[in-house]
Amino acid sequence: MLKAVVIIPTYNEIDNISIAIEKVLSLGENFDILVVDDNSPDGTAEVVKGFVSKYSNRVFLEIKKIKEGLGKAYTLGFSWAMARNYEYIFEMDADLSHDPNDLVRMYNELQNINCDVVIGSRYINGINVVNWPLSRIILSYFASIYSRVITGLPVKDATSGFVGFKREVLEKMNLSSILFNGYAFQIELKFKAFKNNFKILEIPIIFRDRVHGESKMSGNIIFEAVFGLIKLKIKSFLK
Repeated sequence: MLKAVVIIPTYNEIDNISIAIEKVLSLGENFDILVVDDNSPDGTAEVVKGFVSKYSNRVFLEIKKIKEGLGKAYTLGFSWAMARNYEYIFEMDADLSHDPNDLVRMYNELQNINCDVVIGSRYINGINVVNWPLSRIILSYFASIYSRVITGLPVKDATSGFVGFKREVLEKMNLSSILFNGYAFQIELKFKAFKNNFKILEIPIIFRDRVHGESKMSGNIIFEAVFGLIKLKIKSFLK
């Protein structure tokens, strides 16, 4: 089986990161882990260092000097993974809202040549979200509808952060040209894969809200998603 790496960005996830790492490690040796820490002041990186010492061939850590956000953390992780010749590269949140067991299903879809990008989708079969406030569900759901209207992207959960890529999909993108950092970053990756004619598949997952820690959602992220997608669509026309 071809090896995969699960990239987990962190900022103040000391209460969650140990559980997330242990769950991924329990899936078997096919999944390595890269934690990209955004200079967390709560000691998240120190916890991860303990796993790196114990599982030096499977758990890796990159610590950023300054907090730059989700998009920058993932693009660093993507470049790291491609430099080490991983064939399958996954995104997963550290807050346990994504069930690591679903990585196996996602991996199998990529390996069986069913798709080039696989999305763990909250909205492919109705709305499968647990413990989110109604306002957050509405925001996320309509953000995905809005993204389809603006970009033509045939994806029901465009803002999902639970995604697997074949390495050639990321190789085709110019990661240094990525425009966005939050919700819009996730949409941009899927849009660029779609525009490059890669096959995208959504599979249903159950998304559970975090129990520990605080959401990183902010007004700036929402603003970026609303107005950034128009810019993204315009740039695609110009190219």
